[in-house]
Amino acid sequence: MRVISTFVAALAFATAFTAAPVPGAQAQDKPAIKLGYAKCAHCTPMSLMPDYAKDIALDAIGFNTGNDVLTALVSKSIDVAQLTYLHYITALDKGFDVVAISGQVNGGSQIVVTNDLPVQAGDWAALKALAVKRKAEGKPLKVAASRGNAQDIHMRGAFATHGIDVQKDVEFVNIPNPSDHAPALRRGEIDLICTVEPFATQIRQVGAGKFFALPYDQAAGKLTNLIVTRSDVVAAKRAALQSTVAAVVKIDDVIAADHPAWVGVITKVTGLDKTIAEGAIANLDPDYRMYQKEALAIATMMRDLRYISHDVSGAVVKNMDYSFLEAATGKPKAQLGGE
Repeated sequence: MRVISTFVAALAFATAFTAAPVPGAQAQDKPAIKLGYAKCAHCTPMSLMPDYAKDIALDAIGFNTGNDVLTALVSKSIDVAQLTYLHYITALDKGFDVVAISGQVNGGSQIVVTNDLPVQAGDWAALKALAVKRKAEGKPLKVAASRGNAQDIHMRGAFATHGIDVQKDVEFVNIPNPSDHAPALRRGEIDLICTVEPFATQIRQVGAGKFFALPYDQAAGKLTNLIVTRSDVVAAKRAALQSTVAAVVKIDDVIAADHPAWVGVITKVTGLDKTIAEGAIANLDPDYRMYQKEALAIATMMRDLRYISHDVSGAVVKNMDYSFLEAATGKPKAQLGGE
């Protein structure tokens, strides 16, 4: 049960998918960057990167999951990856060469429950009492997430904050693909799930479940996305990476100020309805900063949950390169989430 347990299969897929030449990029006499991103509401602004990256030929490639993006990065099929803090920490635990160079968008996690679950929104005491009751009856609450993603960590941290042990008090169900979350709720296969936007908003709008909580009252807060590269790319394509980070900063500023533009890119990439996209961005926070303190808290949580086997605290800090953000924003490390 590892965040990148599908690496072997995904590695072959990612290599084949990204190996084909990109005519547009080759035709230009500019440094080339291949960037991979996952197809969630947080991540869809990455599809705008070719329009905002100056002086480079940037190819933005969409993948189904963050695990696929990480596989492509470590296999050197892409140069830059939009991932999560959890992927970053897992990669460090595995000994992979990854360097975090920017934040992107945080938030996007939401706990929803079946419509007939007898708890009100935000009533953690009632949820804990129900979990204890159902466990005593031999019918433990079935709690689901996509194991190894940011929402999984947010949920587990929030449960621990409110005295619920997901290892003992409930029955955990892993549903890797977020698009399968709504059907699982409808069929009654699970009682509660922590899922990602825009799927969380979709679940509520189609009536497949009801809102319970935003799981941000734990040590990791709402940290979600990072922009990550490798040390060989830093050495060989520093100027191109600088243009890439500058584009991330610019896009974050744009979507923070222009929600209709963000709604448009979500609907374009995901195919979901405009009203779903509008609901999703209410739970998203564009933020290019990288937060060391909270990243270390995530690493601690992951080790406690046995998602990783080593103490990677030193590597978490060492492999956060703030120089690109400092140049792009004119701000010092201390104002960009660094310690």
